[in-house]
Formats: sequence, C-alpha cells, structure tokens
Amino acid sequence: MSSTAISTASSAPTFSGRVASTAVLRQELSELVQRALAEDLGDGDVTSEATVPAATRARAVITQKQAGVIYGLELAELVFTALDGGAAVERVAVEGEWREAGEVVLVASGRARALLAGERTALNFLAHLSGIATLTARCVSELEGTGATLLDTRKTTPGLRRLEKAAVRAGGASNHRVGLYDAILLKENHIAIAGGIGAAVAAAREQAPALGLEVEVRDSDEIEQSLAAGASLLLLDNMTLAELRAAVAQVAGRAELEASGGVTLETLRAVGGTGVDFVSMGALTHSAPALDLSLIVEALP
Repeated sequence: MSSTAISTASSAPTFSGRVASTAVLRQELSELVQRALAEDLGDGDVTSEATVPAATRARAVITQKQAGVIYGLELAELVFTALDGGAAVERVAVEGEWREAGEVVLVASGRARALLAGERTALNFLAHLSGIATLTARCVSELEGTGATLLDTRKTTPGLRRLEKAAVRAGGASNHRVGLYDAILLKENHIAIAGGIGAAVAAAREQAPALGLEVEVRDSDEIEQSLAAGASLLLLDNMTLAELRAAVAQVAGRAELEASGGVTLETLRAVGGTGVDFVSMGALTHSAPALDLSLIVEALP
C-alpha cells in the first residue's frame, strides 16, 4: 500500500495540544474513486459512446465560479487517470488558499470519452470538499481576534469523515476527535449510566489514562462537579451567550472550555467573544454548500 496521503493544513491549530490523524492513504482514495465511478458509469457512458469518436482527444478545464478555498485535487486527478491511464493532469490551484471566482483550478488532457465520463465524479468530490474548506475559512475569519479556536464535529458523511475533516483543516480550523476511539467525551448519557460525573471521570481515567478527556456540562453545578473530578476540558452544551460568559467566569482558567450546539456563521463571533477556548460547529461538515465549479471540454486537433 502506498504511503502517499492527502495532507492536512499544517497552519491549523491543534485541539487541546493534540493532532487528530486525518491523513488518507492514496490507496484508500483510489478505492473511493473506483466506487464512485462504478456508481456513475455502470456499464458505460452511453451518451459519450454514441456521440464522441473513440480516438478523439480533448482538454478539460475546471474553473471556480465562486470565490473560496479549493480542496480535493488529488481525488479529481485520480478520477481522470483511473479512466485514462495516459491522461495528463495539471493542478493549477493551491489547496488551502482563498481564491477568487473565475480562476482555473485544474487542467486535464487525454481521451475525450474519459474526460467526459469523469466530469461529474471529479466535480462532485471537488465541490463538496471545497465547500467545506470554504465555509471553514469564512468561519475562521469570523473568529479572528476572539482568541477562540474553531473545531469540527463527528457530524460527517458516512465513509468520508477523514476527507471532510482534512478539508476543515485546509480551511484553517482544527479537528476535534476523529471518532469514538481517539478521545473520551463524557456526555449526559454516559454520565447518567456511570452514576454521575465524578464516577464517569474516574472510570474513564482508569480505563484509558493516556487519552484526552472532555466532559459535557449543562449548568454551573455540573461545571463544579467536573472541576472537582479533575476534568481539564469542558463542553458547554447549548448555552446562551450569558451562560457562556458566566461559565468562563466560574471556571476562571481552571479548565479549557468548548462551546457547542447550534452555532452558525452569524452567531459564531459572539460565541467566540464570550471567552471560551474552542467553538465547535457541526455545520462545517453537515451543512456546507458545495463550491460552484465548472468543467469545459475542448477537442484537441
């Protein structure tokens, strides 16, 4: 298996001193592309086979129709080379950088039928992941100057989590835990079953002392219980701005604080301005609009 992987933006901050692994091996990307192409092509592209001579060669140009951050170029490249092993692909855009509408993203040359067959799959990957990176970049800009770091969540497309989280990092934010396996987050159901916050924290520390641990809290009493149990990171769940400010004052630096629940682009700056250390947004991955891209194919002589 190749060790080549889609990388994450190195400039993005870490979450509470740790870096979640969102790297995706090239072999995994190839398998994802193959599944996507099989879904779209089935027995073949009947339209192109009926109208485009097999020997025709062409050049395809992908262009941004909206300003934003591009991410997912390796997937687009793999789409075209999977369909035409001799295709030449040039990445024009630099991933993770804000670019204006009208700029060229990628140029591919090869068999016309292959370029046409890969058009939608390549654009689907690019538009979706670039949409996440773009919304993330907008949100990071909103938080600038507040001192808060933007985090994503596990509200991702099944099977695409690491790619979507990598797109978040390309947009300049930081990843929360990747899954249920790499950090402990004690939520109300865990706490209730364990017999309270103190019991849940103690059990988690005994079972997995090396993992980061966070406790979800809903009011000042749960905050005090968590601090007494030794929790160093608290998730302030669905609190109002006034409640967030009160929680910051109550904790007074004894733990790091994450605000979560219903945060939008419009409310983000106010939430970050309450003094919390982190703000998490499920919308980064579950509601990011696709970035508008176009692909134009021209026949070559």
